[in-house]
Amino acid sequence: MSLMAAGVVLAAVGLDRVVGEPPARLHPVVWVGRLVGPLDRSWPAPRLVGTVGALCLPLLAAAVVALGVGLAGDIEPLAGGVVAALVLFSAVSLRLLCTTAGDVLEQTETDIAGAREALLALAGRDATDLSAGHVRSAAVESAAENLSDGFVAPLAGFAVGSVVASRWLTPVATLAVATAAAAWIKAVNTMDSMVGYRSKPVGWAAARLDDLVMWLPARLTALALSAAMLSPDPLLMGQRWAQTPASPNAGWPMATLAAGLGVRLEKPDHYTLNSVASLPTTTEGHRGVALVGRAGWLAALTTAVIVGV
Repeated sequence: MSLMAAGVVLAAVGLDRVVGEPPARLHPVVWVGRLVGPLDRSWPAPRLVGTVGALCLPLLAAAVVALGVGLAGDIEPLAGGVVAALVLFSAVSLRLLCTTAGDVLEQTETDIAGAREALLALAGRDATDLSAGHVRSAAVESAAENLSDGFVAPLAGFAVGSVVASRWLTPVATLAVATAAAAWIKAVNTMDSMVGYRSKPVGWAAARLDDLVMWLPARLTALALSAAMLSPDPLLMGQRWAQTPASPNAGWPMATLAAGLGVRLEKPDHYTLNSVASLPTTTEGHRGVALVGRAGWLAALTTAVIVGV
């Protein structure tokens, strides 16, 4: 079954590479978003409501996934693997991330207004007055941060769930737990992306939980980016700036990429990473996106090895 788990990882990232994203009507992340949506309004006790939601909704997603994989695996182990691969595929996103970031970078050369609008698919910031350099910076920053949130984190959850559960559970149950762990992390991150803002009191618990859950994936992503550049220097240099952003985690992959590319990544009036360098050119931005893709595949192969041994 360890080979089955490794196959699930490789099948999931292979589907991401070939297909990109499931249709919205069939996308489990979209379904989770529909559950979170009703929370996003005014409440008499918003933190209490948000805390209950942050605890219960990701657990519900994980329970449904565990039940589905477990039932399919009890009927036929291969069927359980197929269900697990489809769930993990829906939880990871690398091709769309790199493609979108690359498109934004290209548009900064020919259509800055279009680039600012396209950036909204990557970064939740007001791009109205951003220069071409700052749009390119935002695209590179978002590629690095979303590599952690949308790719490495679910894979890390799958790996941890697989390693821990294999000590006590049957192979089928282990696969169900590992896939549920990936789904739980994805649901936590989805909640944070929807309501985890200071302007939304109901999202306080979701944001704090996301900070906790993403602590390890952010640092693993920084390590993967540095490994993709075949040098420890980007990680060692980047850690000096990693705590500059308000987020306790986002700065790690962004700072590592800034150090490796030798560019300044900057969100005006919020943070500056590698202040002595210049904002990225289009060529440097594309190199950064390529490194994100390479680091993603390195993370996927590492996960497959970990769960496969």
